[in-house]
Amino acid sequence: MRVQSPFRTQKDSVAEKSGPVTAAIIMAPAKKNILERLDAGEVVIGDGGFVFALEKRGYVKAGPWTPEAAAEHPEAVRQLHREFLRAGSNVMQTFTFYASDDKLENRGNTQRFTGQQINEAACDLAREVANEGDALVAGGVSQTPSYLSCKSEDDVKAIFKKQIDVFVQKNVDFLIAEYFEHVEEAEWAVQVLKTTGKPVAASLCIGPEGDLNGVSPGDCAVRLVKAGAQIVGINCHFDPETCVKTVKMMKEGVEKAGLKAHYMTQPLAYHTPDCNRQGFIDLPEFPFSLEPRILSRWDMQKYAREAYNAGIRFIGGCCGFEPYHIRALAEELASERGFLPAGSEKHGTWGSGLEMHTKPWVRARARRDYWEKLNPASGRPYCPSMSIPDGWGVTKGHADLMQQKEATSKDQLKVLFEKASQGQ
Repeated sequence: MRVQSPFRTQKDSVAEKSGPVTAAIIMAPAKKNILERLDAGEVVIGDGGFVFALEKRGYVKAGPWTPEAAAEHPEAVRQLHREFLRAGSNVMQTFTFYASDDKLENRGNTQRFTGQQINEAACDLAREVANEGDALVAGGVSQTPSYLSCKSEDDVKAIFKKQIDVFVQKNVDFLIAEYFEHVEEAEWAVQVLKTTGKPVAASLCIGPEGDLNGVSPGDCAVRLVKAGAQIVGINCHFDPETCVKTVKMMKEGVEKAGLKAHYMTQPLAYHTPDCNRQGFIDLPEFPFSLEPRILSRWDMQKYAREAYNAGIRFIGGCCGFEPYHIRALAEELASERGFLPAGSEKHGTWGSGLEMHTKPWVRARARRDYWEKLNPASGRPYCPSMSIPDGWGVTKGHADLMQQKEATSKDQLKVLFEKASQGQ
């Protein structure tokens, strides 16, 4: 017996619009662009964290976190796009995180493919899957080693320009400048992206304390909007609660300045109440022991509702987000969107599918109040609930953050090991 839902799935919606299939070619209606959707008050569901998801699947190397899998293993990237689409995502971000030439070659990282080949392959994969549903393609750029190494504004902008040339050639639907710790570099990115004439979103990986130079979230948002971003927000480094709080601060700053923008949030799928300004990369568990911090699907539903109530309409995820997390966002906001994602065909709302379980005590869990009130155990009796972040406190201009093309030497590592043992 199939659990009934008051909402249609995406597949149902398509079938109703298309009617019986005939021999005639049915032309798909033109998709609304990102600004048309947001201007109309629609909820846009983003996708999840490709680098972490693909690292766990064996296609990305932790450390460099570069996206050569788009060219090396396109089947893996394509499949993950499809899973996010089925889960309810409206946006297929090109897997171009850290795909600038200076990052692809940083610290001894060697590539079989050029940056252009990786960016082109990523665009093609995102478009292929986006065309299978009502999704848009977003081309993304992120912070660069060149900025950390104090290269000039022109040098950094030239790196962004090289990436966006591919995005323009592949005709992505809009552009995202994401994962920036310094608002100055994000401004430079937005200024370059704006030259394409495509809609521009900008998200910083900062918390309520502001960027690494101490610029407040409100001031960061104002600077990004003035640079040309129509959508501003936060991604990565912090959990949903912290990211929503920070976007609220950005929204207050923009409104106080008499400006207008749409807002986005794509947080971690990890609880980070113990993080400092730098976010989760300062946690001792980063990146290989973060699993005890993972948010449940019910945590994600709470996040989706809080983000929506805060006036955020572009709601997605970053590192740690898997397709089932995105499905939870889509299910929580099904009434606002008017349909459930296709993936909900295999998931009973609030655990209702458990009504079919063989064990009666498990059937007794087929209700919302059980899952909403549950305080999950970790199963780790000797583990602390929180950690002490490293907090080295270095940022752009510090000698420890100067980047290099050569591999990190043993002598350089020895110095770092000694600093770490002294607790900085």
